[in-house]
Amino acid sequence: MENYTPKSAPKSNFKQLLTISNNYCSLLVNYSPTDAKLNAQRGLADDVGLIYAAAKFERYAERIADCSGLLRFAWVVNSETGEARLRLREARFCRVRYCPVCQARRALMWRARFYQELPKLLAEYPKSRWLFLTLTVRNCPITELGDTLTAMNASWRRLIDRKEFRPVQGWARTTEVTRGEDGSAHPHFHVLLMVPPSMLAKNYVAHARWVELWRDCLRADYDPNVDIRTVKPAKQRIEETNEQTPTAAMRGAIAETLKYSVKPGDMVSDPAWFIELTKQTHKRRFVATGGALSDVLRVEQESDTELALADESGDGAEIENGALLAFDWRRTERQYRRAPKADKPALD
Repeated sequence: MENYTPKSAPKSNFKQLLTISNNYCSLLVNYSPTDAKLNAQRGLADDVGLIYAAAKFERYAERIADCSGLLRFAWVVNSETGEARLRLREARFCRVRYCPVCQARRALMWRARFYQELPKLLAEYPKSRWLFLTLTVRNCPITELGDTLTAMNASWRRLIDRKEFRPVQGWARTTEVTRGEDGSAHPHFHVLLMVPPSMLAKNYVAHARWVELWRDCLRADYDPNVDIRTVKPAKQRIEETNEQTPTAAMRGAIAETLKYSVKPGDMVSDPAWFIELTKQTHKRRFVATGGALSDVLRVEQESDTELALADESGDGAEIENGALLAFDWRRTERQYRRAPKADKPALD
């Protein structure tokens, strides 16, 4: 069946959209091809749940099995173009750290929060520049990952006390762990730095110096890989409104910083490695912020509603009538399919 995407629906004709919803097709991807990623994420969550179940991590397996089983979407219509599309409005999430669904929604939520705060930051610090910093260490055996992360966090605390780092106005840091081809673990930090213009001039820290600093703070006997690059420019001006908005480069740096902590492919490719990873990272924080960015992500605050709405466009040009269309997960098909009995009617 061909995908159906209404391109010219009348702004208020939600009844017609609902009729189409009930009669035209059944699979979520027929309604919204861009939401095929939800099928992929939920399918990977099933795979991760089976790994946890086989390893007797029953609680994790049960929580993941109940995650995002029923999704409710609203038809929303762009008030300017008349184009209609589905947007996720309701779901229940398990919040297991390595659930592929929750990991993806959490990253989207953090990005949305950062994007929301960014205009205020740009207004308060109009001359600030942004740097994207990646700090690595040598791969370690997966059984030593916990100790390696402890050492890296201690090294970070030493780094932010160094004089070269002191001009930094704010920072957001995430931890990512990837699997080496030999089954080792490769933990590294992604850091977004908000800095004064002087850090690109008289207080400039060259790449070689960043390597020296990180080596010293690690107390390592080798030169670790370090990447430092300028995000330029951080904002662009819209001539018609004189409004300043984040550029694609800035949004890209935020997205790269606030992404998954472990690639889902690494989770399912080696179950024994993944179970050990889970043990080694239990109750460890993978996100930290400081300075002017301390409250941007609000990491401790998380709700099903925020996770469901994490991919909102934020353009304020969409209208809806409150009716919600339900889709449930068909495990044997690895697809979301319409569940009309679970729909919610439009608001009065």
